[in-house]
Amino acid sequence: MAQSPYEVLGVPRNADEDTIRKAFRKLAAKYHPDKNPGKDSEAKFKEINSANEVLSDKDKRALFDEFGEDSLRQGFDPERARMMRNFGRGGRGAGGPANFQDMFGGGGSADFGDMFGDVFGGGTRRRARKAPDIEASVRIEFVSSVRGTTVELRRESGEVVTVRIPAGVDEGSKLRIPGQASAPGFSQPGDLLLTVHVNPHPFFRREGDDLHLDLPLTLIEAYEGAKVRVPTPEGEVTLKVPPKTQSGQLSRLRGKGVQRKGKPGGDLYVKFLVHIPTSEEEEVKKAMEALRNAVPNPRSEIVF
Repeated sequence: MAQSPYEVLGVPRNADEDTIRKAFRKLAAKYHPDKNPGKDSEAKFKEINSANEVLSDKDKRALFDEFGEDSLRQGFDPERARMMRNFGRGGRGAGGPANFQDMFGGGGSADFGDMFGDVFGGGTRRRARKAPDIEASVRIEFVSSVRGTTVELRRESGEVVTVRIPAGVDEGSKLRIPGQASAPGFSQPGDLLLTVHVNPHPFFRREGDDLHLDLPLTLIEAYEGAKVRVPTPEGEVTLKVPPKTQSGQLSRLRGKGVQRKGKPGGDLYVKFLVHIPTSEEEEVKKAMEALRNAVPNPRSEIVF
């Protein structure tokens, strides 16, 4: 990315987890494509998600602090990077100059031809075997993980492979893509083992196959009841809010959660959050004053 994750979220390098979380939520809500349609907002939203994915993960954040943008590249190996960095400093690690005999089981001479033949499949018998599987990872948006999507992966040769991500994958889901890991000297290609990472959503969260949404209500809607529009993976639906609804009350929309092939669908749980007015207008103040004597103390029966 052009900016560092810290610059994208606008936080200092020593920011704690709470500061990072608040900064992400504020920016994600501001640039969410549903509120700000357009390619610029979509690109900014993805940049914010990518930055949060790095800084909200202790291991990834530590690697970024140590290696910078290189640590964000697919297939980055920190141990190999440290070794190369040490060689770049004159071949000295923590214990002095590197000794190749020690590294490869020193004592006597080493037959490097046999060694690399074993590692890379030398000999006719090994060439007839299936190539090793290759591990890779891909990052997708929350909505794409629920609905399913396709992604394009580029091999080292430059060839582009299109992979179908099924609906319902979750953070850390692993997919096996048969025959997409070819290697020189092997007659049969191996498989691509793909780990899926999912960017968080600014409003929805997932628990198993259930989705959860905090839905704001006005005082009037909560008191009188109302019909409100609720977004779901399959489109908007109308939800009836019962009269006298209290903040924190739940409503379940059956079958509106995550749908996975061959498994029962999840539900969408909507939690109502009653929002009080923040206006300083005189009419609002008078309305609140009128409620002062009309509303009983809700804590009067609370005792220890």
